[in-house]
Amino acid sequence: MTSSPRTRDLEVATRLALEAGELLRAHLRAGLTVEHKTSIDDPVTAADREASHLITAGLAAAFPDDGLLSEEEADSDRRLGRERVWIVDPIDGTKEYASGSDDYCVSIGLAVAGEPVLGVVYAPATDELFAGTVGGDVSYRGPRAAGTGSAPWRVAVSDTEHGRELHRVGLPGLHPSGSIALKLARIAAGHADATFTMSPRSEWDIAAGHALVRAAGGDLRRRDGQPITYNRPSPHVEQGIIGGTPAALEWLEGQLQDFALPTAHLGLRPDAPAWTTLDAADQAALSGHPGVFIRHAGGRVLALLVVDPATRTVERAHGDAFHLERLTRDVTRALGALTPAGR
Repeated sequence: MTSSPRTRDLEVATRLALEAGELLRAHLRAGLTVEHKTSIDDPVTAADREASHLITAGLAAAFPDDGLLSEEEADSDRRLGRERVWIVDPIDGTKEYASGSDDYCVSIGLAVAGEPVLGVVYAPATDELFAGTVGGDVSYRGPRAAGTGSAPWRVAVSDTEHGRELHRVGLPGLHPSGSIALKLARIAAGHADATFTMSPRSEWDIAAGHALVRAAGGDLRRRDGQPITYNRPSPHVEQGIIGGTPAALEWLEGQLQDFALPTAHLGLRPDAPAWTTLDAADQAALSGHPGVFIRHAGGRVLALLVVDPATRTVERAHGDAFHLERLTRDVTRALGALTPAGR
């Protein structure tokens, strides 16, 4: 690993990722008790919480002036006033971890002024370690993987999205797996070329991987082409994401358009490109509403939910049943359990 201005940042994050990885292996040896947050697809274990505490306590001790955001810790708006913010997912791929799959990792990212600048991703089951800084380099420790870098491109996708709908699409080069942080890290290491999602992700899912991809010369952005920034008041990206090496990313964006693959857009506002998929009546009726959620593709709305964010009461719901179910799942993960209208 070459010297850089962020050498100490990287050393601390790497040490904590390795320590958290050993903690996760110890929990597996002892046996897990699995709970669920919003659905069976959203599990959590005591290992998530203990690994989060280990990492955040270590970061706070090493960098007391920095902000912290972790999936498993209570959020605080104190981070919003900090230029440097550590963004942590103690287990990205908890479902895979709990089921005995190797496809999970520890993810520690650093954002400065909203931009991802450092990432450490550690996969305890395979002992793969990815670490890097934007403006520095990306190091990889682990088993050798088949190289890519030219067409046909290798596209890492969600195993959940692949099992539910992507397997029916003719998009070439799909390789389903679990952890999005691990997908991004493997793109940075040259083991895959690109990735995308239809459902939104949260900052802790992608911050470290985003920094690694950027360090390797690629990028990650929202499906509408807008940039992803970090340390926002709500740490959830409103829509699906797309990223990869420059040539693969350009190819993949064209493929997604050609195949009209859907994405959700949560908290839709009139200034978003997807606003134009609403018909004129809905644009007039919903302008200024804080709880407009859609799933769209090919310039048309496939499903729409209008929800009161304060009460999580559904005010309107319509669209194709499959896409409405997918959208409801995404909104539930962002807001919590929804209350049907009339209850």
